[in-house]
Amino acid sequence: MTSRPDAAGAGPSGDADTGPIPVVRRPSPPPPPGPLRPVPPPTGPVATAPVPAAPGTQEMAVPAAGIAVPPVPGAPAAPGPDTVGDDAGTAPQERRSGRAGRDLVAAIGVGLGLGAVILASLLLYRPAFLVVVVAAILVGIVELVRALEAGGARPPLAPVLVGAVAMLVLAWTRGPDGLVVGFLLTVVAVLLWRLGDGPGDYRRDAAAGVLVTLYVPLLAGFAVLLLVPDDGAARVLAFIATVVGNDVGGYAAGVLFGRHPMAPSVSPKKSWEGMAGSVVACVAVATPIVVLALDGPWWGGVLVGVALAVTATVGDLGESLIKRDLGIKDMGTLLPGHGGIMDRLDSLLPSAAVAYLLLSWVAPPG
Repeated sequence: MTSRPDAAGAGPSGDADTGPIPVVRRPSPPPPPGPLRPVPPPTGPVATAPVPAAPGTQEMAVPAAGIAVPPVPGAPAAPGPDTVGDDAGTAPQERRSGRAGRDLVAAIGVGLGLGAVILASLLLYRPAFLVVVVAAILVGIVELVRALEAGGARPPLAPVLVGAVAMLVLAWTRGPDGLVVGFLLTVVAVLLWRLGDGPGDYRRDAAAGVLVTLYVPLLAGFAVLLLVPDDGAARVLAFIATVVGNDVGGYAAGVLFGRHPMAPSVSPKKSWEGMAGSVVACVAVATPIVVLALDGPWWGGVLVGVALAVTATVGDLGESLIKRDLGIKDMGTLLPGHGGIMDRLDSLLPSAAVAYLLLSWVAPPG
């Protein structure tokens, strides 16, 4: 007999029910990704550009061009310009620099080289020192004129250069009278030369030319006057060695003990403690030279030392004031670790005039 099904989903009549037929369902598709959650911005001023992530993956921030990425917790920081450390972002030359902000190795090497040239010219053939002075003054004039031009002034260069050579030669051959005459003639030449450029800014440019003439070749002429007597080599050495003592003593005392700025708006690194070190060093250098080489009294050496410490510091501050007014760091780049020639002449020029006057009094030439 033919069996028939009892009901839908049941087995044939008379047979054991084998249970419900399993139903296989197709898995539902994953839900569409929700709206992109913005990545919290870093604590710094720069944010990252979020990029949508694939389903099932962690969102990550990909930096756009030039945008910083906040550090991942636990990950080492990548080196960058904002990394702070003892040597981070510091060039080797800067790491060799002292508190004066200069490369001490280069500065010492150049200083020793200049000292050797000066000693050789003084001890071997005194007129050779005149050649050294003329060369240094011509370079210094060019540096100062270029710096003033960058500040807007246009001092006449040619008459100052020619007049400087004439002033120094006249100081060597004619003494103080020759130096004064050369200075006056140079000033007249500067005033007349500037007339050729018309009346516009005449007073400013002419005054700048007179300033250069007074500041550089006239004061340098006193160093030549120191050289004229028979013991001129010793006089020049006393003057230069004392100024060098001012620089060395002031630097050492300033680095070790400097706490109270002398003129923070002009030269922030100069301190009163450094000034005291300059005075001590200048007296220690000048006194034995004045007594032993020039047959002067001990108090004369002390007076020369104290006076040159003051004039050298004032000269340094004076040029620093000019450079700050012009917005420059150095007058030139000829001397590594020092700047330009004028950056070395700043303390020597006013000290030359004071050294000539004081040494002529405390140790007059024979």
